[in-house]
Amino acid sequence: MYSLILDSATKILYVSLLKDNKVVYEKYIEGRNDHAKNIVDKVNEALLTANITADNLDEVIVGIGPGSYTGVRMAVTVAKMLAVFKKNIKLYKISTLMLMASNYKGKVLSTIDARRGNCFGAIIDVNNNKYVIEEALIPYDELKKNDYEFEANEADFKVDPIFVLNNKELVETPHLLVPNYLRDTEAERNLNA
Repeated sequence: MYSLILDSATKILYVSLLKDNKVVYEKYIEGRNDHAKNIVDKVNEALLTANITADNLDEVIVGIGPGSYTGVRMAVTVAKMLAVFKKNIKLYKISTLMLMASNYKGKVLSTIDARRGNCFGAIIDVNNNKYVIEEALIPYDELKKNDYEFEANEADFKVDPIFVLNNKELVETPHLLVPNYLRDTEAERNLNA
């Protein structure tokens, strides 16, 4: 069974390919608002590494955010395209904050910078796959006041692909998948001001 994991919601583009729960390809690429130019190339590189084509994929798991408005859409779009046009591929989703916390045990403060002292953040009990504090757009200093053991941030995180496989959620209708933005775009905020 081939599983492709994608996430582009942070400064790091994450792409991994697993065969029967064993990692055969894994890349972390630090981006500069340029995930669009790398994501298809890295997916292709993963497939070539395993000597397969997209037709051989059984599932795609995608991080749906929260995070950068444009960044979140890159991986979600690629994952949706694979699932919609390759009918045999199942689409699954996982929170980007959960994906970022996956390599830790215990309570993890997982954050993505949202500017002006704010973050997209949560505190996750990774051992039980439960939120201690739900995902929110929140002042970073306020979230840090809570009890946690480890911190995962967008500049420094490591993914446990097996955790991702075990905690994915099936997307019943792939073409209807919408990223988790947690806030309106700047243009939408300006329009409503």
